This record gives sequence, structure tokens and C-alpha cells, in this order.
Amino acid sequence: MIDPYNILGVARDADAAQIKTAYRRRARNAHPDTGGDVDTFAKLTMSYELLCDPVRRKVFDETGYDPTLADTKDLEGLLVLEGLINDFILDEREPGSFDPVAAMRRKLTDKIVNVRFHILELERHRARIRNHLDRIGRRPETDFLGSMMRARSESITDAIRKAEAQIETIEQAYQMLEGYSYEIEIEAKSAAE
Repeated sequence: MIDPYNILGVARDADAAQIKTAYRRRARNAHPDTGGDVDTFAKLTMSYELLCDPVRRKVFDETGYDPTLADTKDLEGLLVLEGLINDFILDEREPGSFDPVAAMRRKLTDKIVNVRFHILELERHRARIRNHLDRIGRRPETDFLGSMMRARSESITDAIRKAEAQIETIEQAYQMLEGYSYEIEIEAKSAAE
């Protein structure tokens, strides 16, 4: 998540005038027409707009989150966590009798392991296809079998890339849980033992 206060270089208690002054000072150098970077200027403008809107600023100050400033990887991680949150909200066990944060971490770890096994399986299939390609005789005119097998190999390579990206997203979700803990009631803990 991008911190609009850091982007503008203002304190968290800065008033509207201080925010406007900081924005103008930085915008002069960051504007693309004066040789600045387009992405930097966009982040600067989004930060200014967020801090000028009292409702968005209050939400950001309370949660540390604003969808317009979120990194794509954070948004993907949030989507993964959203499904896990639904799991523990729908869990019939009494709150305080189990640790939903630890359960979320376990589920994320299990997902990573499953995707890694899937990647290994895909790599095994791709190796078999390549082995067949090395052994198959080619037709002099058109090599339609080789062509079809190479296409399969390429689609498996794409599937491997997507699975690796999925692992990165799950790892991002896992990192987003860092710092969270959950208080379990002692009575519930004793009853479970």
C-alpha cells in the first residue's frame, strides 16, 4: 500500500493548506511536461486527492487502506484473504475457541504446497512431450504432429507461469497476515484438551 503522507512528504496531522502546498511543490518537478515520471506524478495526484477528501482520509487513517493506492499484488492478496475470511466467519465454532488467523495461515500454506505439486506434474508432462518430440520422425512436407506437440508444450509452459504467479499471490496474502494474532479463551482451550 502506498502511503500518501510519505508521497507528499507531510505529517499525518497536516491540514488542507499544508497538503496543498506540499502537492504543488512536488508536482512542479514530478509533472511529465517538466520531465517528471508519469507513474510518480499519478501517485502524487492520487495521494493528494485522497488526503483532500475528508471521508477517504479518515478511512485511510483508520485502516491504512485505500483501493486507489493499493498495489496490484496487495489487491490480489486481499482477494485470497477474502475467501479465507468467509471460511472462518461461517465456521460454527464459538469465537475464541479456535484461532482463525492460524487456520488462514495453514490454508495458505496448503494452497502453496498443492500448487507446487501441480507445477511438478505439469513439468513432468512437458518433459514427456519433449521426449516424444525428440523421438518422433518428421514428415518431409508438414510436421503437423510436431507442431501440435510443441503447441501443447507451450500451453503447459503458460500454465506453469500462471501457477507460479498464483504462488506469489498466495505468498503475498500470507505476508499480509504478518503481525496478526488471535486471543483464544483459556476455558475453550481447556475444554478442547
